[in-house]
Amino acid sequence: MHLHVIDIAIIVAYLLSTVIIGYWVSHRASQSMQNYFLGGNTMPWYMLGISNASGMFDISGTMLLVSWMFVYGLKSVWIPWLWPTFNQIFLMVYLSAWLRRSKVMTGAEWIKTRFGTGPGAQLSHLIVVIYAFVSIIGFFSYAFKGIGKFAQTFLPWHLSANEYALILIGITAIYVIKGGMISVVITEVVQFFILSIASFAVGIIAMRKVAPEMLHRWVPAGWDNIFFGWHLNLDWSTLLPAAGAKIADDRYELFGFFVMMLLFKGIPISAAGPAPNYDMQRVLSAKDPREASMMSAWVNIVLTPPRYFLVIGLTVLAAAYYNPNLAAMGSKLDFEQVLPMALGQFVPVGLLGFLIAGLLAAFMSNFAATVNAAPPYFVNDIYKRFINPHAEPKTYVRLAYLTSFAVVVVGVLIGWEVTSVNQVVVWIVSGLWGGYTASNVLKWYWWRFNGYGYFWGMVTGIASALVMPKLVPLVPFLQHLLATYIINMEVVIIFPLVVGISLIGCLLGTFLTKPEDDAVLKDFYRRVRPWGFWGPVLNKVLAEDPGFKRNKDFVRDMFNIAVGIVWQIALVALPLYIVIQEFDRAAMVLAVILGTSAILKFTWYDHLTEREVETNKAAADDK
Repeated sequence: MHLHVIDIAIIVAYLLSTVIIGYWVSHRASQSMQNYFLGGNTMPWYMLGISNASGMFDISGTMLLVSWMFVYGLKSVWIPWLWPTFNQIFLMVYLSAWLRRSKVMTGAEWIKTRFGTGPGAQLSHLIVVIYAFVSIIGFFSYAFKGIGKFAQTFLPWHLSANEYALILIGITAIYVIKGGMISVVITEVVQFFILSIASFAVGIIAMRKVAPEMLHRWVPAGWDNIFFGWHLNLDWSTLLPAAGAKIADDRYELFGFFVMMLLFKGIPISAAGPAPNYDMQRVLSAKDPREASMMSAWVNIVLTPPRYFLVIGLTVLAAAYYNPNLAAMGSKLDFEQVLPMALGQFVPVGLLGFLIAGLLAAFMSNFAATVNAAPPYFVNDIYKRFINPHAEPKTYVRLAYLTSFAVVVVGVLIGWEVTSVNQVVVWIVSGLWGGYTASNVLKWYWWRFNGYGYFWGMVTGIASALVMPKLVPLVPFLQHLLATYIINMEVVIIFPLVVGISLIGCLLGTFLTKPEDDAVLKDFYRRVRPWGFWGPVLNKVLAEDPGFKRNKDFVRDMFNIAVGIVWQIALVALPLYIVIQEFDRAAMVLAVILGTSAILKFTWYDHLTEREVETNKAAADDK
């Protein structure tokens, strides 16, 4: 495909302006580690929220969402629970506040507030740093593969997907490495508005070009219904056999069972808190715990409508106008290419350049946020802590430049060998997060859990996550199960096994060693005020301070999570029903959004200030 000169000019102008903005703010970022890594904790919650949403509006994920929407229809809104998307609700309701109360710079530094500085804590600190680098490079590879596929379709030079990805990563790395968190947030806010305008435009184009009757001729019955039964029941056999083959390959036919497993998988992952990546850095960058909670809520509001206007708009256009072309590809059809094919076919000159610039912005946002999350773990958690604790601030910042560059190089080398976006997604959701879950759930909610338990839980979890995908298909019973039932191996088998093995490592490491010091546990409990199994620590705190108030928000928090998940799904469904012009259903979804928003206003938002006043009082009394 060849872009018009106007589109190329728009794209080039956008790329140049992004680099200029990054350099413009770099002087402020280089003044200290706090400025470089966390923006000095001065940025308002709504900017951090937009920045976080922009980082999540990545091109690889959007390509996946379009491919899922094309094949599974509106039922595909449940598939992102693989991540799970509702982890943002857990963050909004209570976990962002708990994390921000620690007043640290990274997830590894947080370990000291929970486990102290003994040998177990040192081991825990080490494993978090290793996990952070591995997960960041995993997300980097995911972004690398997505942007390469996208750029190869649109950009006019005859380069490979990997070569395009390398060029675009090089451009983005210039401002990310130089400007730090401040540069990342400012450029991501600009990028988000560009992408949002373009996304709404695509949705409007789809509404004008595709009437509901036209769409229904090219999709199976039930495609436009968000609700589902035990079976998926989407018959593509006469319309597009390759779509039916993809459903069989994904093993999502038992859709009710699949979504139920995603919910059970997603709850412990969400309760574990954010992984040590860009999402955690945004929470730690907030001014205070209240703003950290509001930032996480804002992410849901600003991210969902524009992203799904784009996803459903491109899907509807491709389904209505491009189905015969897709069918002609037969078994060679790559559904991850639906997004770039639909853009090239239906978006007019000028708007196409604007939209490609926006999608490049999405890639750059995700890439920038990912790379920016890496340096703190080396500079703050290794170099400053163990090697040179009294270096000049500019020394730390220069080392951050070097660390960012090293992450880019390693990520490129790994991304070069990856064959598909979905390949990386499966590895992240079943492997990395499976190994992370057990240790990071127990650290918040159980007083007896110690640094050794955390370390061995992470080690056994990560090791089993690497081994299980190769072992499970070799077990005769599991071979029979996979052959007999249409189930997804990663979600139904591998993830529970990895979590179970990791949990055994947690318990053995904990009970074979001593509890953490009382002083460490009491300080953490006073500062963070978690609910959970903290009875012995609470009793010791009350003995010293009879006026201390324990956290009694468990029931309210669980209620708000349930309401929040409904609210989030409704925010996803609204743009879908608007673009396919099912306005009666859109009105019902809007009523759900307004109702759940009103509930959350009284049960969540109105209690934010009160909750932090109690926490600050407990911390002041401790001093």
